[in-house]
Amino acid sequence: MFNRLILLFILCCFFTAKSQEVPEFCDQLEAIKILVKKEHFKPKPVDDSLSVGVYQLFLAQLDNDKRFFTQNDIDLFSNDRLQLDDYILNKDCGFIGKYSTILAERIAKTKQIIQNLSKEKFDYSGKDTLRFAPDATYKFFEDDSKAISYWSKRLRYNILFELIEKDSLIDNLQSNFKKQEEDVRPKIIQKELCKLEELQNQNGGLPQFVKEAFLNAFVAFHDPNSIFFNATDKTTYVNSLSNDQLSFGIVTSKNDNGDIIIAHITPGSPAYINGNFETNDVIKSLQANTVVLETYCVSNEDIVAFTDDENNTTITFKIKKQDGTLKDIELTKTKTKTEDNTVTGYLLKDKASVGYISINNFYSDFESPNGLGVANDVAKELYKLQKENIDALILDLRFNGGGSMKEAADLSGMFINRGPLSILKYANGETFTVKDLNRGSLFTKPIVILINGFSASASEFFAAAMQDYNRAIIVGSTSHGKASAQVLLPLEENSSLGFSKLTVEKFYRITGQSHQSIGVIPDIPLPSVYDNFKTQEQYASYALDNDSIEPALQYIKLKAFPIETLLTKNQARIRNDVAFEAVKSLNSLIIDYYFDLKTEYPLTLQNVYSNMNAYHSKWKIFSDTIESKTSSLIVSNTSSTEEILSFNAELKDVNTSILENIQNDIYISEAHHILLDLIQLNSTN
Repeated sequence: MFNRLILLFILCCFFTAKSQEVPEFCDQLEAIKILVKKEHFKPKPVDDSLSVGVYQLFLAQLDNDKRFFTQNDIDLFSNDRLQLDDYILNKDCGFIGKYSTILAERIAKTKQIIQNLSKEKFDYSGKDTLRFAPDATYKFFEDDSKAISYWSKRLRYNILFELIEKDSLIDNLQSNFKKQEEDVRPKIIQKELCKLEELQNQNGGLPQFVKEAFLNAFVAFHDPNSIFFNATDKTTYVNSLSNDQLSFGIVTSKNDNGDIIIAHITPGSPAYINGNFETNDVIKSLQANTVVLETYCVSNEDIVAFTDDENNTTITFKIKKQDGTLKDIELTKTKTKTEDNTVTGYLLKDKASVGYISINNFYSDFESPNGLGVANDVAKELYKLQKENIDALILDLRFNGGGSMKEAADLSGMFINRGPLSILKYANGETFTVKDLNRGSLFTKPIVILINGFSASASEFFAAAMQDYNRAIIVGSTSHGKASAQVLLPLEENSSLGFSKLTVEKFYRITGQSHQSIGVIPDIPLPSVYDNFKTQEQYASYALDNDSIEPALQYIKLKAFPIETLLTKNQARIRNDVAFEAVKSLNSLIIDYYFDLKTEYPLTLQNVYSNMNAYHSKWKIFSDTIESKTSSLIVSNTSSTEEILSFNAELKDVNTSILENIQNDIYISEAHHILLDLIQLNSTN
């Protein structure tokens, strides 16, 4: 106890003295406090309640898996639990230093533990027990012995996991275990050490990571969609929502050996035009001006941050080719079309011709005075589809996390004949009705909109508007439940302190109801492998509440769809559809083996194999059933797309894969069936 008091005294004195060394963090914290109070939809007072909430969020960002800090560390940190509000109000930022120092010590300690374990002989006899439990039950290590025990078991389990993944026959594994274990063991240990080095060497350094984690915790206490951005984060975020961006045209990933490789080269980009880059080339280093980033034990996120940095417009890539030769290649960014932010129309034919458009996000052109984005691109594709005489349309918003609300409003206006679309509510309680002021619609035939639990924000804006007007049938699973809008704001005028994406308003359906923390509920639900994963907003800490306001005064609904009849036909198909039954079984399997798993068994090759094999064999049965489902759909391109493809062999190969994916997608197939039912019902009425 005496030693702990001495440590506490030393830390307090040391970090008070160090407080003068963190002026930028103090400025950032003060600026973000003022900004939140002024701009956030529902700012909270800086008091003990905020202190407790920010403390919990902060620790979760630093060590969410509870694999670094010890319980003694937490006991020390807990002195701040009710003091953070006082630190913030008094501009006393010295507290932040101890978190950086102790986290750095714990990561270094973990590296030492793993390095020491690498010299020991591992025991697979079953003397030790593996225990699996839901994340919520994990605790911080009581002492070093608990940490050593954990990492020893984790390394042994990972080695066995890797061996079983490479050879699924237990007899082979048992007969060759000693040699195979000796081969795999150093790779697994090095992989774990690399992960720790990635933490230590991440962009900006560990102290910067800790400071930004606290700033994020502060804004996240107000709602889970508010976040702090440094300059690079901001650039990456804006690029993700833009039609095009300054880019090298290189998509990177990390392979199993820990190398950063080129995963994709964007056609028409600087890398594509240069001609010296190939997929699977290994990137050894990046140099911009005098700054060199060696890629060994560096995360892919840091590679992306380096290449996205606005200051790094020209970079020299040191590339290792697949024949072992090294090349230094200098590239300069140019405006490049963002591949994910494009839409293309396809034709689905089986008794009727249906158009299909997948919208990945609601991107926009932020630099154009007209701000033309996804709505304009959809309009162009819809024009091409209508030239093919389609009878109906499927708009696929699955996994569309949102984007520009303006684009969502513009897209909604394309399918209704003037009227209110949504109601915005501001922090001061005032409301504003978003309206489509244009007469007429670009398309008047039946529409199905596909959604799932990852369809959020602008996707929900659009789906809700179409549902409220009876303009489209919503099919799939309940959406994410995010009915708030954010704006990107600098912490101060010259933006040198960073940025914050802040929630500034909520939006409501024209009925006055909100889908916040509830989601848009589909007219026709379909089983999903993601059901009950608890990824929706209602499960996020400090999510905004659901409420309602006065509805829009005037809007004219179209005739209601025969949902009950369509649902009856749909359910009859689903009951007899082996693929959807497999989806439900696969969902239960994942929940049982990952989310709710609570089991223990002796650490042996046979036990780990039996556990993995039970899961993998069931997974294979279910996934094979889904993938083997045949469809009667004939999927093809529009005439316009065929003409474009005739001049580009590489795009043609990509297109072939896209057509196959659409044809084999059971959700698209069922959406097509629903439209066929609707067309038939309409023709008999």
